[in-house]
Amino acid sequence: MRPVYSPNHALVRVSIQRSSHKSFWIDVMPTLRLLVIVLSLLPLSHNVSGEQVEIYLIDPVDEDRGFCIDIKGHKSKAKIQRGLQAHTCYSYQGKIAVDQAFDSVAFGENRLYLPAFDVCVGAESIRAAASLQLERCREGEELQKFGWDEKGRIYLMANPGLCISAAQGEARKGGGGTPVHLIRNLSLQHCSASLIPTQRWSFRRLNY
Repeated sequence: MRPVYSPNHALVRVSIQRSSHKSFWIDVMPTLRLLVIVLSLLPLSHNVSGEQVEIYLIDPVDEDRGFCIDIKGHKSKAKIQRGLQAHTCYSYQGKIAVDQAFDSVAFGENRLYLPAFDVCVGAESIRAAASLQLERCREGEELQKFGWDEKGRIYLMANPGLCISAAQGEARKGGGGTPVHLIRNLSLQHCSASLIPTQRWSFRRLNY
């Protein structure tokens, strides 16, 4: 029986080398939660790097190309001292931009790490409305540790009641793109069912 593809399934081709070459398809349904658990069990070091992925809002809200966690500024010229925002995902252009590219292995260390800039996401404080900053990664820094819950929310481990949230309301226009790119502020807000559309995140290698 040939497996049927759906957005919630992934098909993996497995090859076995014996006296003759054989291959077959396995239908798997990886979840975000399972992947993070598996990554957390790996023997990690700073010399280990994973795939570069973008972190995007599951609900596109008012942007068909999706909103991704993004460094303010433009791609390789982004300014880490300006912090983070939710910006139109650049992957519609065919690849993930460096200012939206996170190391997937670092998720297993409960870090949000942007390798092109060698910085980690950190919370300004453990209070609601705290901003998200970019800093040198530091072992044991509680404000740099984030987890993912079963709903796809990214929460601050030092205060699990706070989740990374894109601003509600109408998005503002950016400086480029056709159609023009859209931007929303990012902050830590109370994890809430009413904020689910702007608090549920996932990650992917490419949008297309």
